[in-house]
Amino acid sequence: QVQLVESGGGLVQAGGSLRLSCVASGRTFSPYAMGWFRQAPGKERDFVAAISGWSGGSTYYADSVKGRFTISRDNAKNTLYLQMNSLKPEDTAVYYCSAATNSRPSGLSYEYDYWGQGTQVTVSS
Repeated sequence: QVQLVESGGGLVQAGGSLRLSCVASGRTFSPYAMGWFRQAPGKERDFVAAISGWSGGSTYYADSVKGRFTISRDNAKNTLYLQMNSLKPEDTAVYYCSAATNSRPSGLSYEYDYWGQGTQVTVSS
């Protein structure tokens, strides 16, 4: 089992920045591909970004966040990050951290085995 706990959400004005963190515990963190997804009220959970296991040399982004968000990982700290810049009101959602037992980054939610409880991000206009 892997436990994931997100933090770093909050209220920010449009154009601002936030950095989300996700701390993993329970098993060795480094082999897992990791992802961020988000869910706005009344909408389905959407892919945001993913990073490969081990060195994290491969990353993958949704078109809507490409160039604004950066996913990274620190295996020594068992922590996944999502740096979010130039935030827009449409980025408002609950953001979820996820882990996949294979090492390939994926934009498909069903390929992830573990999920955190989420952290709220609200961007005001």
